Amino acid sequence: MPALGNKLYFNFGGQGPLPSPSLAAISASFATIQELGPFSDAVWPYVNRTVSGLRQRLAAWFGVVPERVAFTENVTSGCVLPLWGLPWEPGDELLVGDAEHYGVVAALEELARRHQLRITSLAVADLTGDAAATAAAVSERLEAALSPRTRLVVLSHLLWNTGQTMPIAAVAAQLAGHARHPWLLVDAAQSLGSLPVAEAAAAADIYACTGHKWCCGPEGLGAVALSERLLEVSSPTLIGWRTLEHDGPGAGGYHRDARRFEVATSCTPLFAGLNQSLQLLEAEGDAHGRLAAIRKRSGQLWEGLQRMPGLHTLLEVPPPAGLVSFTMADAKGVPLDPAAVVKQLGDRGTWLRTLESPRCLRACTHLVSTADEVERLLTQLAELIQLSAG
Repeated sequence: MPALGNKLYFNFGGQGPLPSPSLAAISASFATIQELGPFSDAVWPYVNRTVSGLRQRLAAWFGVVPERVAFTENVTSGCVLPLWGLPWEPGDELLVGDAEHYGVVAALEELARRHQLRITSLAVADLTGDAAATAAAVSERLEAALSPRTRLVVLSHLLWNTGQTMPIAAVAAQLAGHARHPWLLVDAAQSLGSLPVAEAAAAADIYACTGHKWCCGPEGLGAVALSERLLEVSSPTLIGWRTLEHDGPGAGGYHRDARRFEVATSCTPLFAGLNQSLQLLEAEGDAHGRLAAIRKRSGQLWEGLQRMPGLHTLLEVPPPAGLVSFTMADAKGVPLDPAAVVKQLGDRGTWLRTLESPRCLRACTHLVSTADEVERLLTQLAELIQLSAG
């Protein structure tokens, strides 16, 4: 990963650096397309193999058949395109977790405005304990928050701010017992490439991911796994030639599978790049083994932060994945500005990020993170606290 050669990088939850083999796969794909002719009879078999190969690989990661997988540009598109195609009725309620990303929340607010829907909130941001306690609290709060009008529940698999995981499969099972069986939309921006996703993706109605974060693929390409029951009732919202079952004049109906939510021309080399990144991850072991390696480093960081005065982690227990969010204060207990801390660390070649809600810092550890890198980050944080005291 060339991007890691001259810095300490803890921003995998924002964007993962592209491995050299993936960059090479993208370049080779561009070259192949040009050699075959970018719009020739010879190029289409290559394009179709490249796209269908990635669709099959992602379907295996999702634990679903390829017909349930659609390609998008990013997580937001994966959430919004099928969501806006559902049959809404005025007065339907959208139950939204209070730790959801503002991009998805904004789309939900516009959906509610146009269709006269009501948005209600499910409190999950305060759940900072272990997995069992979190799952029990989510189940109890969900039961209390559901109403006869609830038509959609929105939760992330791995919360982008606190680093907590949500029991998606259990939530899906609970919703199945509700009179209206609300749809379940899952923002999986932080989970693909980070967590085992098959159980959650197969259980959700909309499970939207991106390839450029924990998968360390190129930006501009995402995917969404859709349930069979959603495909029965949801219509395309943006329509192009890839939406149609047959190309050409008078082509007729839409694809009956998830491809109805694909629109038009995509950059085929991005598919080759993401496919290569996924293969590199697979070579590191299965999803559970990869998560264990990620947690080893995030646990090291979390434990180191516990020993430092002025540092407070949002989670009370070691992180279930690779996100570690925390606040800092000086020797007198005065909170330090997260943006100023990020700037000072960046001047030292160390990169993490700030979050606004809650206002804190977030560091991400991945498979390529080393014990030495974590210790160097902890040392730099301790030095900044000492400087603030001076």
